[in-house]
Amino acid sequence: MPRKSPYNIVLSRDEEIELLKRSSKYTLPYFTVLRAKMILLAAQGLNNDQIAAKLDTRREVVCMWRKRFFEQRLEGLEERSRPGRPRIFPPRSRRTS
Repeated sequence: MPRKSPYNIVLSRDEEIELLKRSSKYTLPYFTVLRAKMILLAAQGLNNDQIAAKLDTRREVVCMWRKRFFEQRLEGLEERSRPGRPRIFPPRSRRTS
């Protein structure tokens, strides 16, 4: 039996518009689009297991983003700075030869 999340997502009109924009953009990073889709599906009443199956991800990932959105709204979906030493070298670029 699927677990019921204690974090019931109800979106304001502005939040829904912003999440729909994010979920349909091809130029945004993949994880930004995925987070927006998770929250939109949660607002439609789907449970975490259903969302995870639909988006081909883990239930724990859906739980984490659902909770962060519930507590912090749109700001909760933004990437946080990661602990550790900052990069010294820039990321590798593809060679075009």
